[in-house]
Amino acid sequence: MRVAVCSTQSYDRQFLLAANHDAGHELVFFDSRLCEETRQMVADFPAVCVFVNDTLNAAVLAALAAQGTRLIVLRCAGFNNVDIQAASDLGLHVVRVPAYSPHSVAEHSVALMLALNRHLHRAYNRVRNGNFALQGLLGFELRGKTVGIVGTGRIGAAVAQILHGFGCRLIAYDPQPNPGCISLGVEYVPLEELTAVSDIITLHCPLNQQTRHLIDTAAVARMKPGVMLINTSRGAVIDTLAVIEGLKSSKIGHLGLDVYEQEGDLFFQDLSDQVIQDDVFERLLTFPNVLITGHQGFFTDEALSSIAQTTLQNISMFERDGVCQNEVTMELLR
Repeated sequence: MRVAVCSTQSYDRQFLLAANHDAGHELVFFDSRLCEETRQMVADFPAVCVFVNDTLNAAVLAALAAQGTRLIVLRCAGFNNVDIQAASDLGLHVVRVPAYSPHSVAEHSVALMLALNRHLHRAYNRVRNGNFALQGLLGFELRGKTVGIVGTGRIGAAVAQILHGFGCRLIAYDPQPNPGCISLGVEYVPLEELTAVSDIITLHCPLNQQTRHLIDTAAVARMKPGVMLINTSRGAVIDTLAVIEGLKSSKIGHLGLDVYEQEGDLFFQDLSDQVIQDDVFERLLTFPNVLITGHQGFFTDEALSSIAQTTLQNISMFERDGVCQNEVTMELLR
């Protein structure tokens, strides 16, 4: 099958080409993101492969369908950037990578916790400048701390396993409790209770209508003074302006982000020689207790290999059978 691959970086080409060695699809790579302005670049491709910051709203999907596209291939687990209802109405099939390596994102989440707690990002810069003073670098032991895990799918469950080894008290919120987490000793509680009693809150839920701005002004107000907040799920799960107010009031003592609400204009590109125009993002960077990485939680050899393999398998399965077990259906939205 002829496939347009959008938003590609050198590592995307490397892993997708390796996975395609036996599959034999015709992969055509585009550096540009797919959006309304660039939709013509993928004209006449029966399959279009996209990533987290490509925009597939109703207008883009209608154009793709009119241009002959039948299959939308997500090389990620989340599908919040796709109008699934519009795709269904247009007869477009949307497939995704439901699981690649939950340990990659889970380990990155814990890395953010450890780096923030022990101020590793600040200590690194100090030592490079010949400053070996310890003032301002005081941390705490994770052992015995209450960690609230929001979303206990594969990634949240992997985080629970890691933090169980640290001796943390684990609580969680999820409409569908995970039996594996329960057997680990995780206690499921209402979200209001989780935000009120946790020393650390880590977010691992998908982005949908129920979770958009799940962490808002009211949620921040309920939190313990000095709480640590980690988000490696999707940027819009938190209301960034509400979190900034929480940082200013010291309600939030540490913030670790691998995702950002408006990351589409920033992440996955080198802007080091430009003036960043996003004032909200720039405000976040002024806080010494904020650590931001550019959506790299998935960025391991194991995860990229798994993503590429599943992506190519999805295409092959659809080409052969007209259906795919990893298709995103309207039922997933309910």
